[in-house]
Amino acid sequence: MISFDNTEIAFRSKNKQDLQRAYLLFKIIGAPSIVKIGKVLTPLALRMRLPIKGLIKNTIFKQFCGGETIDECDTAISSLHAFGIGTILDYSVEGKTEENDFEQTTQIIIQTIEKSATDKRIPFAVFKVTGIGQHDLLELVSEQIRATRKQIAFRSFTTQENEQIQAIIDRIDRICAAAAKHQTRLFIDAEETWIQTAIDQWTFDMMRKYNKDACIVYNTVQMYRHDRLAYLHSELERAKEAGVQYGVKLVRGAYMEKERARAQELAYPSPIQPNKASTDKDYDAALDFLVAHKDVFSICAGTHNENSSMYLASLLHQDKVDPKNPKFYFAQLLGMSDHISYNLSDAGYQVAKYVPFGPVNEVLPYLLRRADENTSVAGQTSRELGLIIKEKARRKA
Repeated sequence: MISFDNTEIAFRSKNKQDLQRAYLLFKIIGAPSIVKIGKVLTPLALRMRLPIKGLIKNTIFKQFCGGETIDECDTAISSLHAFGIGTILDYSVEGKTEENDFEQTTQIIIQTIEKSATDKRIPFAVFKVTGIGQHDLLELVSEQIRATRKQIAFRSFTTQENEQIQAIIDRIDRICAAAAKHQTRLFIDAEETWIQTAIDQWTFDMMRKYNKDACIVYNTVQMYRHDRLAYLHSELERAKEAGVQYGVKLVRGAYMEKERARAQELAYPSPIQPNKASTDKDYDAALDFLVAHKDVFSICAGTHNENSSMYLASLLHQDKVDPKNPKFYFAQLLGMSDHISYNLSDAGYQVAKYVPFGPVNEVLPYLLRRADENTSVAGQTSRELGLIIKEKARRKA
């Protein structure tokens, strides 16, 4: 029987210094006012070239990131592998807007795939479409797709827009082609609802091309959206018609406050579930559905929720699915929910950690968002802190 309260297993990769650093970080993150101030002052200090990069790299960066380059991630990769946990290299640079930056990001993503091809400690690769293309163009394409489905007229794209949209599709295709060539499973991350329609469509187009013989491309489905359970049902039918293996990375979601604010501002119904209980209910219902149709779906449960992790483990046990079956994975973020990751791995389940990397100043928006999310998710920080305190007491005893 798995116990997520076993801190000896959860923190056995951490020495005294690692544990103390995590304790101090989660204490800070647990104070919303400090996080709020840090979100303003830290980027400002970097812009002013104040000597704080070393401090960031040795604290929050070390907790949540693998390094500044792929090679620098080797220490984290080896540490995770020693306890049966795989790595998902995640190039976490955000906010780029130039075509040459998009091209550079594409090349780095392909490099993570190529590393995975020769390193079985890295079972997946991942990317965000906004990392390789303009956000406003994804919004335009999404609007066009929705208009077409409703048989509503939509304006034509300019020549430049068409060229830039095609460039995004070409980059996606090159990344997916590399994944197929090296047989590396690839997550395409979900983003805001108003651009997700394009991402969903392009992801399925890639599945048609590359998922005929094996599940290479995975779509990410955010269950804090109230329409996503119905979406999964419709995707099952599409997958059967197209004759493809359908990969799903199932998550709760990451843009709740932004989604609700935009819906209120533009006066349309919020796409977000009315409360956390509804999200939890749909997440577990989605696990039920996906496991019931495991002939079509491959699943990665991306979750820091103990109940959902335990629920999927119980579903697999009931269905007599080998925990080592590569069609079923659990995933968490580096530096978070080690009590879930390490205890699942110890029980024989397939687990991987997202290992973000990139230059410190360019990964900072990601790190600040992580801190913000930990502050806003009820109980997340206090749970992490409680487990660290319990382990420190156990070691002292």
